[in-house]
Amino acid sequence: MSLTRYTDGYARPSLAADIALFTLINGALHLLLIERGQEPFKGRWALPGGFVQEYEPILECARRELEEETGFKAALLEQFGIFDRKGRDPRGWYISIAFLAMTSEADTSLSAGTDAADTRWFPVGHLPRNLAFDHDEIIARALTELRIRAERFDLSILRPLLALLPEQFTLAQLQEAFDAIKSVNPEDDNKETDKRNFRKRILAADIVEAVPGAMLRGKHRPAQLYKPRKDPNFRG
Repeated sequence: MSLTRYTDGYARPSLAADIALFTLINGALHLLLIERGQEPFKGRWALPGGFVQEYEPILECARRELEEETGFKAALLEQFGIFDRKGRDPRGWYISIAFLAMTSEADTSLSAGTDAADTRWFPVGHLPRNLAFDHDEIIARALTELRIRAERFDLSILRPLLALLPEQFTLAQLQEAFDAIKSVNPEDDNKETDKRNFRKRILAADIVEAVPGAMLRGKHRPAQLYKPRKDPNFRG
């Protein structure tokens, strides 16, 4: 494939965005993949994504491609990597900017569109083999990024973590989401966070607030419901 050259004589690569979108289904971390409906790699599974249009901001490209291919509108997308290895795309010189996103199980209804033959959620421990392009590398980097953030227990993991949950949730549900992300590290034998310590650290982070009078009632004693604190820094 010939490269575009401008008047300055320099070749220009094609730029794309790929999105690693995660959710929790029955307490397990899942990743969204699309089945490619055209070449290259027709019939293989891949991350949703596509090419940047002329003068389109890369973030807007990621949002547009995600919606076109899956019907999903992501409120919060975070850039986490650049993938530019030679030969990653058989069509030529293509550079991908990868984005991380999370959504709650309530928003997991999807529809395939444009060049996607199918759209499906896969458990991160049971992803298809022979993914298209270098998407296995992108996914591995995304999971490593999540694991590192969880180990640090900093705001960079707490902010997107809230997007995995319904509008109101218990601290136990929040811990379940946190432990699902921690569990992507196969070498971590202690996958369950200490309940009391987790509660203290979450409340100290001041990113959630109790919903007055709202309790979750079930088989066990009622549990206080929380919601994200109204702060644009924590929810997109």
